[in-house]
Amino acid sequence: MASTETTSPAKTGPARDAGDLAGLEAGLDALETVQQGRKPFRQTFVEKILPPTVAVLLVLAIWQGLVSFDVVDDPTKLPAPSAVWDVVRQAWLEGELLGYIWTSVSRGLLGFCFALLIGTPLGLLVARVKFVRAAIGPILSGLQSLPSVAWVPPAVIWLGLNNTMMYAVILLGAVPSIANGLVSGVDQVSPLFLRAGRTLGATGLKGTWHIVLPAALPGYVAGLKQGWAFSWRSLMAAEIIASFPDLGVGLGQLLENGRNASDMAMVFEAILLILIVGIAIDLLIFSPLERWVLRSRGLLVRN
Repeated sequence: MASTETTSPAKTGPARDAGDLAGLEAGLDALETVQQGRKPFRQTFVEKILPPTVAVLLVLAIWQGLVSFDVVDDPTKLPAPSAVWDVVRQAWLEGELLGYIWTSVSRGLLGFCFALLIGTPLGLLVARVKFVRAAIGPILSGLQSLPSVAWVPPAVIWLGLNNTMMYAVILLGAVPSIANGLVSGVDQVSPLFLRAGRTLGATGLKGTWHIVLPAALPGYVAGLKQGWAFSWRSLMAAEIIASFPDLGVGLGQLLENGRNASDMAMVFEAILLILIVGIAIDLLIFSPLERWVLRSRGLLVRN
């Protein structure tokens, strides 16, 4: 008797295609899967906390070494870190430290908000209207490269020694950066997005709101970050040059007061506070905003 072999029929036709498609989809799903586990504290400490801590300690060690070994001929020109800390501590105990910080931070944030309200529509206008870009685009670029301190003397003459003058200097320093950042972001929007939006009926203001602005968000956020940096620098320049008792004592005025009194400990106190505030604003506002934009585009893995 002849033996027969039983074999499973090979998958052909639609069944085989369906199996290949399912395998392909499974592979793509695996590639798109992102591990959502939280990093252990040890890894976070090593990657995020330890490097800046080591850098700060290294700077303090070098600073103390310069003082201890009398590298600077005149000791009054370079106070020890402990002397600067004593000045900061004294200002805190007297209840003045937070006042210095709040005076400058409130001015800077309010001026930046005004610059945001002006720079955003201006940037859209320059980016979307060719005649406007040809007319004022080069002017915006020139204003962005102009040092903010150059606006302080005319602002004092035009507006006097008051908060309006401070806000005017902030606006002149920040608006060009915000507008140019948005223009850069709009220029990088793919024409395919614009055509798809027009096909779906998103034209005019609707297209700007739903297509252009979301697509230009990375460049816009970069412009906002740079705009804040210019706002803060402009404010410090205005406070240093246009020091007046009725304006209150901000960080810029504190720096100028230390210079007038030849008190280097107070000068270093002001410099460190200006630096700390700038870093804090970036970490609390702009870094999370940048991470959100990158994560929303799949460019940053959530940890």
